[in-house]
Amino acid sequence: MTQPWLRMPSRWSRTLGAEQIAATAAIAVLLLGVALHATSLPVWTLVAVLGCAVWRFLAVLNVVPLPGTSRTIRVAFLFATTLALLAVLASFRTLNGLAAGTALLSMMGALKLLETRTPRDERVVVGVALFLLLAACLADQSLTRTPFYLLHAWVSCAALALIAQRSSSVTPRVALRLAGRALLAAVPVAIVFFLFFPRVAGQFWALPTGGTATTGLSDEMTPGSIDRLIEHYEPAFRVRFESAVPPPAARYWRGPVLTSFDGYTWRRSRFAQYRDAPIERLGTPVRQRITLEPHHRQWWFALDTVAATPRQDVFLTGDHQLVSLEPVDETVSYTVESHLQTRATEPLSTLGRRLLTALPGSRNPRSRRFAAELRATVTDERAFVSAMLEYFRTQGFQYSLEPPRTSADSVDDFLFDSKLGFCGHFASAFATVMRAGGVPARVVTGYLGGEWNPIGSYLIVRQSDAHAWTEVWLDGAGWTRVDPTGVVEPERLNRGLIDLLPNALSAQTRFLHRSPWLARMLMSWDNVNHWWRESMVEFDFRQQLTLLQKMGLGATGWRGLAMLLAAGFIIWLLWIAYSLRHLMIRSRPDRLAQIWQSFCAHAAPLAGPRLAHETALAFAARVRSARPDLANSALDIAQHYSRLRYGQSAIEPTTSQRALQELDRAVREFAVELTRQPA
Repeated sequence: MTQPWLRMPSRWSRTLGAEQIAATAAIAVLLLGVALHATSLPVWTLVAVLGCAVWRFLAVLNVVPLPGTSRTIRVAFLFATTLALLAVLASFRTLNGLAAGTALLSMMGALKLLETRTPRDERVVVGVALFLLLAACLADQSLTRTPFYLLHAWVSCAALALIAQRSSSVTPRVALRLAGRALLAAVPVAIVFFLFFPRVAGQFWALPTGGTATTGLSDEMTPGSIDRLIEHYEPAFRVRFESAVPPPAARYWRGPVLTSFDGYTWRRSRFAQYRDAPIERLGTPVRQRITLEPHHRQWWFALDTVAATPRQDVFLTGDHQLVSLEPVDETVSYTVESHLQTRATEPLSTLGRRLLTALPGSRNPRSRRFAAELRATVTDERAFVSAMLEYFRTQGFQYSLEPPRTSADSVDDFLFDSKLGFCGHFASAFATVMRAGGVPARVVTGYLGGEWNPIGSYLIVRQSDAHAWTEVWLDGAGWTRVDPTGVVEPERLNRGLIDLLPNALSAQTRFLHRSPWLARMLMSWDNVNHWWRESMVEFDFRQQLTLLQKMGLGATGWRGLAMLLAAGFIIWLLWIAYSLRHLMIRSRPDRLAQIWQSFCAHAAPLAGPRLAHETALAFAARVRSARPDLANSALDIAQHYSRLRYGQSAIEPTTSQRALQELDRAVREFAVELTRQPA
């Protein structure tokens, strides 16, 4: 027996009415809004939203009823809302941030579907869908998602038209056409506001995204931590040089500087423990425009060594590292200048020397003894550095991504047993020996090299380019970069990892890299995306000033932007008014209407003005009552007018032209007869 709440329709194929189409449109736009976040929302959220949408659509088809409005149902809705709130809190550990807020908004919109009964309710659902669209735009502004955003905006506007009209004459196709025309009309003013609305510094719309670190350098390094990034081929950042491009061997991109070592792990000090010596920058600076991808940490990267911080909320530390106040959760672009050569102007402080030669504990005893013996054979620090590099060169060390496991004495195991490792192993061992020999040393992590995009003329630095090297303090020179990896594998300084160790990456990445036409296609697509990011997403006040200079208004600044914004907006309003002039200006009557209006004006003193709802024949009858002697003339004119306006003559231009002349002659004769007194 069929349950009372399950009422199957008699005909599934029947056409939906205007009310049902409006409700279906509200369901569709909410589902599209949630679909924009399908990869970031919890699975339970997607299932709950889909379940509510299916229930509401079955109610549209009269298969199941909507929940009632009784007190019990209202309490149930309150319980469901509270449950959704707690579920979001359990999933994200917070209600703050873009991800958690999106999940909560999706659930609220889904529950609202189950109580939509009026057009106002349906408009609220469409409003929720539009807020979901806004959240998607804040989360991801990539070029590939832009068509989906435009599609959602188009469908949402069409849904609003269907909800507002609720007429059989406004079909979904008509609503889509109306929405498309409205959006196209808004494009000019959108372009004006995009170009000339003054941009504020920083990320005005930045919100906590709730993301966590996935790939990228951390603030510590243990054996094997760097080589785990090699399998990630995603771009870390892109660089467009605004000056001469440095050679590949000089492309060291400075990141976290690690100064604290416990014998196994190198860590970055949270606070400055000593004052670094000031430096003199030598040579011509290299100017770069860097577009940094999100890595959910606080460091910014630049060519070693940075001259100044690019922004007020980014600090240049004493060890020449760029550190932001907030994690990089969104793609950010900045311009910096770097000097490839520097020289210290003061000696290293006593505290700095003591901290940077410290080796706490008793780990790696063989390395300590080896450093002492090697130090005793040389005369100065430079010779000590050269002797250690010669040891790496001559003792059979090999560059590998698959070194054996190490014990707590990781440096001893690497230097004297396996002699097999990656850049992190070489940098850690070299710095340890330097410290054990009394030479201040620290490990620097970052990236080396990059892949040149010849189509866009910029450099792509990938996660697979992650690298570690050492800096040692040499009196008279200051901090000096020493890369022991370059001694063991010199090609690493000039070639990328995928060329040097092709098996390090996945088979798919190797295939794409080895196919020339696929590689060029990927470079072309990356260039398009980079242009979109630079020219559209990262369009800022600096680029607005450049635009003003090209327009000859470079000295006006904010005032120039305001004037152009106002002028563009006014021109757009005038264009809209001109486009809608047919709605504001009454159309001029044609020749037939002018003749008929002339007859009505002549007859008005007799029978009074013609009423708006009055037919031609009815008006002629009133004229006949007032002047029976003019009855035939008035009736002939009314019939003649009716035939020309509504009859076959209206579609025959030649006949109509002759008939118009005859009608005009009859009206003039009527006016003459009207002046004569009746017999």
